[in-house]
Amino acid sequence: MPITARSVRLLTPLAALVFLGLALLIRAVDDGALRQYSGTALYASMVWSAALFIRPQTAPVPAGIVATVFCWVVEIAQLTGVPAALSARSLAARLALGVQFDSVDLAWYPAGVVPLVVLHHLVRVRQRRTASTPDRPAELIPGGTG
Repeated sequence: MPITARSVRLLTPLAALVFLGLALLIRAVDDGALRQYSGTALYASMVWSAALFIRPQTAPVPAGIVATVFCWVVEIAQLTGVPAALSARSLAARLALGVQFDSVDLAWYPAGVVPLVVLHHLVRVRQRRTASTPDRPAELIPGGTG
């Protein structure tokens, strides 16, 4: 089954929900470093999903770069205090923008994106390989008639 822009637009919100669910599960069972850093990585995974939702045809590396840079910009913006002020008024802003800068988060964003870039690349390679393989005659297909 070919992967189309439509299928990407259907699958990326589901992927984001899986990442969110995983983050919430970890949050429920851990209150230490795993909670903090997995949340950061999974936030970046959700941003990657959003980047592909917006532009489904984006290649893996550019999608990963966009997601990582977006996360870095949000993290660096925390140095201004604006996200903290918005977060004080809104839970949604707190979840999306965070509250305070943490330089360690800058390394965890790529940790949430790189595995998805690799998976995305492998799916595209497989799809290209499948698309370029000529159809085999039915008699050569196991279980085929001919």
